[in-house]
Amino acid sequence: MLLGPPGAGKGTQAELLARRLAVPRISTGDLFREAIANDTPLGREVAGYINKGDLVPDATTLEVLSERLSQTDAGHGAIFDGFPRTVPQAEALDRLLADRGAHLTRVVDLDVDEAELLRRLAGRWTCRNCGATYHELFAPPRVPGVCDRCGGELYQRPDDRPEAVRVRLQVYRERTAPLVDYYARHGLLRAIDAAGSREAVTEALLRAVDGVAQAG
Repeated sequence: MLLGPPGAGKGTQAELLARRLAVPRISTGDLFREAIANDTPLGREVAGYINKGDLVPDATTLEVLSERLSQTDAGHGAIFDGFPRTVPQAEALDRLLADRGAHLTRVVDLDVDEAELLRRLAGRWTCRNCGATYHELFAPPRVPGVCDRCGGELYQRPDDRPEAVRVRLQVYRERTAPLVDYYARHGLLRAIDAAGSREAVTEALLRAVDGVAQAG
């Protein structure tokens, strides 16, 4: 399982690690979208909550997870990305895995300081016309303030502004700290420095799960 604040590169690293270990990356958000697109009974139930702006109940989320873990490609393990988010969810996931004769082998916290997270998150700009996105440091437009694709005006969405990003990070820290403590108490947690290059972080992840993934 990977934990990490917005901007830590958790989704990217989960994909890379899943490929290196030859196991699927399991994201509840992706599972919800897939179930809705396939119009399954669970998908219709999930859509009912999402369309009303409600959170999907933990019991339904766990049912979706259980269905995904039953698929052949998850027979030798999986990388969890984005779930659980609370200690009660973590406890419920432990029970779900135990019922399947499985258990978590490692939880890795991707640690990035706030200044770096702000640098990554607060530099995004979006085209008002076509929706293309840019980053002032990592993917700047050829002409400042102008979309390469259509020539439209670039603007910064309210949730991409530094003050909003700081709030998002504070909320994450407050809600996730108990979960980090939970896995630390269970001897599963490892923290790695995720401020380096993509390749360096992947190698640190592989070292953090070395041996335990195969043993699990």
